[in-house]
Amino acid sequence: MSANACNYPLRDLRLLPRGWLRLGVGTVSIPVSYRASWPDGLGARGWKLDANRDDPEIIAATSDASGAIPTSVLVHDALDHLLCGFAPSGHRAEAMALEQLARRTGSDPTPDYRQMAREDLLTAQVVGEPMVRFIGADLRHQLPPGAADWDDRSVVNGLRERLGDEALVELLVQRMAGLGRAGRPHALLSWRVTAFVYSRRTELGLRLQRLLEQMDAWVDAEGLIETSGEIRIGPGGCAFAAEQGQRLEV
Repeated sequence: MSANACNYPLRDLRLLPRGWLRLGVGTVSIPVSYRASWPDGLGARGWKLDANRDDPEIIAATSDASGAIPTSVLVHDALDHLLCGFAPSGHRAEAMALEQLARRTGSDPTPDYRQMAREDLLTAQVVGEPMVRFIGADLRHQLPPGAADWDDRSVVNGLRERLGDEALVELLVQRMAGLGRAGRPHALLSWRVTAFVYSRRTELGLRLQRLLEQMDAWVDAEGLIETSGEIRIGPGGCAFAAEQGQRLEV
């Protein structure tokens, strides 16, 4: 794998800190933490991968799944970001992870791409890299030669004036779809490192979802304010081992 641990948005699973991910022989351990209220300005309740604890873009998640997608955000963070070798946040990383989510669940990433384009990119909010890099060569060609030195807002304003908002949104959607497809070879390579079967991610996601539901029920029953432990994935299934010694399995 050519990516290193800091080569946004791609990561080599073998170079990640052991406090984020531990690779064993046919097993993977993912440290996680729970708080009844995270100090994130929102007071969000739920779980975070320890790999994401210090990322301000990542909000804690419970087992709640939304809409047609049968698995929660935490499963997305684990399977479509972390184990695919993508950074936890940033628009390029999310475009790639949404493609993996689509392949895992059969969902359509286009509405999410369109929402990201309208709510974030159209207002010059891009995370992970400068806007002029994120937009790609085709959209850069719509700007004057000196645009390589423009700030994010100037880049977006120039494109809005040139193309109009609706056309720009659709071109940004196409750009993110292309980024999603471009990330697939790295995702396949990352899953090869785990020794798990890529084509069985749907089954694994549903199993992790059931485990997370058990984890939520356990912290509620115990009235825990915070706890930590690790999710262990292996040939026999998935388990959660808590710091208190509690073990849950599916």
